[in-house]
Amino acid sequence: MSNNIPNRQVICETLLDLAKEDKDILVLTSDSRGSAAMAPFANAYPDQFVEVGIAEQNIVGISAGLAHSGKKPFVASPACFLSMRSIEQIKVDVAYSATNVKLVGISGGISYGALGMSHHSLQDLAVMRAIPGLTVVMPADRHETKKMTEALVAYEGGAYIRIGRNAVEDVYDSDDYEFTIGKAVTLRDGADVTFIASGETVRIALDTADALEKEGVSARVINMHTIKPLDEEAIIRAARETGKIISVEEHSIHGGLGAAVAEVVVQHHPVPMRIVGIPDEPAIAGKTSEVFRHYGIHVDHLKQIAFELLGR
Repeated sequence: MSNNIPNRQVICETLLDLAKEDKDILVLTSDSRGSAAMAPFANAYPDQFVEVGIAEQNIVGISAGLAHSGKKPFVASPACFLSMRSIEQIKVDVAYSATNVKLVGISGGISYGALGMSHHSLQDLAVMRAIPGLTVVMPADRHETKKMTEALVAYEGGAYIRIGRNAVEDVYDSDDYEFTIGKAVTLRDGADVTFIASGETVRIALDTADALEKEGVSARVINMHTIKPLDEEAIIRAARETGKIISVEEHSIHGGLGAAVAEVVVQHHPVPMRIVGIPDEPAIAGKTSEVFRHYGIHVDHLKQIAFELLGR
């Protein structure tokens, strides 16, 4: 199902709705209210909005101070800068200090496209999930973004949320489903192979499972929306019941979702596994679809990998 609403807009709309009653909800931007789609929030609640300017280290420190004062700050800043330039402040001011700060990395992965490696954020999950006390989440579509934002407002503790820039195809028919931070969603059951995906690659995994079904392969699809804390139970169950796992992510093959899944698989129930993502090189510049196809993050290549694991 097509969709013209980007996830960043959904976060703004959800916070707009919740901030009517909860005046502790604050939004901070780093000269990014436009790219974060937060202008409507700034206009509606100027007293609950802070524009820090292009100062990512400062915005994290300020948000931590606000959280210590009982506020619920949401920082909306480009993922590439937020996750790299202010990593010490995230480690110390947010995680180590146990502050209730939600760090929204906008335009994550390769969604800045033609701007290239300086604007790609393909190491953020690896860095963030290695920081003790920090939750790491990635919504698959607009419905999950709404559920996730609502959950994060109620969630006590620091979190990093990575979202893309453009509207993505729907994964869910509606937001009428149970969402829990740290609990994966099995979107499709299967017995032959399991795809574990997060963010924008979940739709690709679902489409691959549909294509495989036509060729007699039963593929399970797990939406691992929370990278940390990881749903180890879902991974171990998939390893035991399907015997083969393929992870799919918009991130470096080092340290991201695939690595997290592999750590669980190798220690609890070793099975053949493949990690599909961006290889250890500066990712090419281009539209998301072009970059995905170049690196094999598409249905045809994922089908091929499944067939190889199945010995077909």
